[in-house]
Amino acid sequence: MKPLPAGLRFVERDWLSSNQVVGIDGAQATVVDTGYAKHAALTVALMRQVLDGTGARLARIVNTHLHSDHCGGNRALADAFGCTITVPHASAAEVAEWDERRLSFAATGQRCPRFAHDATLRPGDTLRLGALDWDVHAAPGHDPKSLIFHCERERLLISADALWANGFGIVFPEIDGESGFDEQHEVLELIGRLRVEQVLPGHGPMFGDVDAALGRARTKLAAMREDPGRHARHALKVLVKFLLLDVERIDGHALHERVSDAVIMRRAAAQIGMAYEDALRWAADSLVAQGLLRREGDLLVDA
Repeated sequence: MKPLPAGLRFVERDWLSSNQVVGIDGAQATVVDTGYAKHAALTVALMRQVLDGTGARLARIVNTHLHSDHCGGNRALADAFGCTITVPHASAAEVAEWDERRLSFAATGQRCPRFAHDATLRPGDTLRLGALDWDVHAAPGHDPKSLIFHCERERLLISADALWANGFGIVFPEIDGESGFDEQHEVLELIGRLRVEQVLPGHGPMFGDVDAALGRARTKLAAMREDPGRHARHALKVLVKFLLLDVERIDGHALHERVSDAVIMRRAAAQIGMAYEDALRWAADSLVAQGLLRREGDLLVDA
């Protein structure tokens, strides 16, 4: 892959905290997405490291969408740098009201420190980032209000969770009883029509073979359409694993109580025809069998 333009930096994180894309525009810098709350102090340190010697200060946060792993560092960065926060326009009312159910934090058993937004982006806008202009596109599917950013000049795509090297994020609307697979299909088709040579995803490494990634994503989406229960089982395991990445260890008997109000997880259990507590136990057992969790007596431990 060719090097990124001089004004861009890509910070690869993990599956608890999203990646960051930093754009430097003279004396000011923008970061796209901020990771999870647990890693907020690390995100602040990484931004200081990335900007060290550039002469730029972090002036703005831009969120592709408001899942906790993409906006959990907003408050810490705003406190540390005094930067503004720009969110998708479709999510602005939820942020202003701080409705944790509609923002999905409570519904997934996750957490995010409260923040306020200063501006919004909507599809059709242009984002200035790293001395480049990026077209803002809607990317419903994984999240109905998500955005992705495309730089035609450099053939770059900031894809958030709409496309990774090996798939895409859980299609949450389908778990919630709403349409999402069709929308995810349309997003993949959109990306296929854009001129893209390099993708900066929300998780995982940058990649350049966009056609191959789209092929893998389409195959996975077709399997989800054919067996929605498979998607629900996958979602439940991902959410349990995410919780263990956050808390690191939890008493197996306390797991149900910890996520008792997580309605998305409850709906995933209902889709696979299991009582909620049984479904959580099944998900934990499956993750242990895969080597992604382990048991220490009554404790479930992240592996």
